[in-house]
Amino acid sequence: MENQSGQTPKKNSNVIYFLIVVVLALLGTDVYLYLQKNKSDTKIVYQEDEKNRLKVELDSLEDQIEKANSGKAKMTAEMQAKNDSLESKIRVLRTQLDKGKLTKAQLDKAKEDVKQLRYFVANYTEQIDSLKKVNTNLAQTNTHLKTNLDSVSQKATTLTAQNSDLSSKVTIAKALKVGNLSIVAYKVKNSGKEVEETRAKPSTKLKINFTVASNTLADKALHDVYVRVLDPTGNLITDANSGNFTADGQSLQFTYKTSIDFKDDGSGFTIDWKSPTNPAFQKGTYSVILYSDNSTMGQGSISLK
Repeated sequence: MENQSGQTPKKNSNVIYFLIVVVLALLGTDVYLYLQKNKSDTKIVYQEDEKNRLKVELDSLEDQIEKANSGKAKMTAEMQAKNDSLESKIRVLRTQLDKGKLTKAQLDKAKEDVKQLRYFVANYTEQIDSLKKVNTNLAQTNTHLKTNLDSVSQKATTLTAQNSDLSSKVTIAKALKVGNLSIVAYKVKNSGKEVEETRAKPSTKLKINFTVASNTLADKALHDVYVRVLDPTGNLITDANSGNFTADGQSLQFTYKTSIDFKDDGSGFTIDWKSPTNPAFQKGTYSVILYSDNSTMGQGSISLK
């Protein structure tokens, strides 16, 4: 009886120890599972944070590319291809990040791709900036060249105008001018002898006597001389041989045309002009104007009684 009573407490003690071990094991399992769950939750949150950070960085890279392309720099075919490639890679990465949960390997791969993409975008924007600077320098050079061209063109225009003005002045300077001029009326007798007259009725012709002022610029050669005779009423006297000429910038009709041999030696010249009208002359003052070398040589008048 005593032996049986002594073994019972020992057995109960073993059971209690076993139960304690089981409880401790279960508690350890619960703690492990709890810690693992927290670790898994932390990992999921971490991955989501990484995905969001990568998305933000992709937004930033897209913004850099857009700003780089916002200028007026004309890209080369190679740079355009690089631009298209970068934009395509960003779209692919964004699609991957928009998917569901990523494994750690996938997330690490995305991070590495974004890192490489960051390098390529930095290199690309640097090339664009360099191209913009080149274009700016070219624009400044073109502006400078255009300014110089405009200046040269203006100078050429000015020189042309000056040359034209000088040429006009030389032409004017070369034109013959009358030194002295006198006009005498004559009547012609039946014998053919010419007699000077002051009366209108018997007069039939005018003698225009003149000298040419010295002119070292004028050509020593034959010069056409045009004569315009205006009657006392101011009308131009013409005949069948009258024609037109240009002088002082206008077209005029002449009464009579002849030529003189200019030698710049002070020689005198006489133009005989017979009136084609009948009667030849009327009382009053007749004006005579001489022209040569496209300008007025000189003029005079005669009054007949």
